[in-house]
Amino acid sequence: MTTPSYDVVGIGNALVDVLSHEDDAFLDTHDLTKGSMALVEDDRVEELYRAMAHRTEMSGGSAANTLVGVASFGGRAAYIGRVHDDELGTVFAHDLSSLDVAFTSPRATSGPATGRCLIVVTPDAQRTMSTYLGASSLLGPDHVDLDLVRDSQVTFLEGYLFDRDDAKAAYRVATAAAHEAGREVALTLSDGFCVERHRDDFLALIDGGVDILFANTDEITRLYQVDDVEDAVAKVRGRCKIACVTKGRHGSVVVAGDTTHHVAAHEVPKRVDTTGAGDLYASGFLYGYTQGMGLDRCGRLGSVAAAAVLGHTGARPGLSLAQLLHLVDA
Repeated sequence: MTTPSYDVVGIGNALVDVLSHEDDAFLDTHDLTKGSMALVEDDRVEELYRAMAHRTEMSGGSAANTLVGVASFGGRAAYIGRVHDDELGTVFAHDLSSLDVAFTSPRATSGPATGRCLIVVTPDAQRTMSTYLGASSLLGPDHVDLDLVRDSQVTFLEGYLFDRDDAKAAYRVATAAAHEAGREVALTLSDGFCVERHRDDFLALIDGGVDILFANTDEITRLYQVDDVEDAVAKVRGRCKIACVTKGRHGSVVVAGDTTHHVAAHEVPKRVDTTGAGDLYASGFLYGYTQGMGLDRCGRLGSVAAAAVLGHTGARPGLSLAQLLHLVDA
């Protein structure tokens, strides 16, 4: 088997993030469920966009955030996603390139505009998202660069993209290509409501071809329809090679076969915004994993990476994550 050119290639919704700090009354006024991700159409996204008082715009999307984190650690990262040939599509592509993430997916010249995710951050650091998928939702099997998948050690799949049959087909094609090339596949469940919509498809994908699973306590308990996270961990054990379950302030659990690694959260002075914490946990873990580190150290890297975004607004670290590598041995 040849040495891959990339450590991780991610496939997901290519979106531009729009963030605003608001109070809980804003959520009530606009009928938003705290901590959730809701899919919205053109009119709704424009209504919310106009209502957000102080907007900060940056390229985003869950898998893209993870790949930026991998690159920030010093890993070799690439991304596959669908944007339109418009202003936001240009911004998205330029941003990834500037952050050392390879992005060569052709842009759509017809159909909906580049997607956006409106993120409302409340004083308790919770984020509530309203996502207009736009062009990103039209990714299908023909848009997956299978040569890039075969040339990457791990293919990372974003659960948010699961809302269309074409995307599910794209994931199946990518998973098959990765495994045929002797590579591995990782999946993040992304959101509890996403799990509710696609439980059966997620279970089939996990049992049939996912090597590394990322989920938080809400997602994993919804997936296995249990109330207790320990019951969910027991159910996922053996379903895939590795399962990483994040538990917020209580750290994470990394399950592999009969072994269990309990990983403490990395402390931050003040939590400002939880946006992207799960994405960055995955980046730290995957960077460590593709560099041949032990699972406990991979989990600690995940905690350090997640903490790097908790103290400020936005889903991207404000510094080079490579500067934080020494913390996993502290």
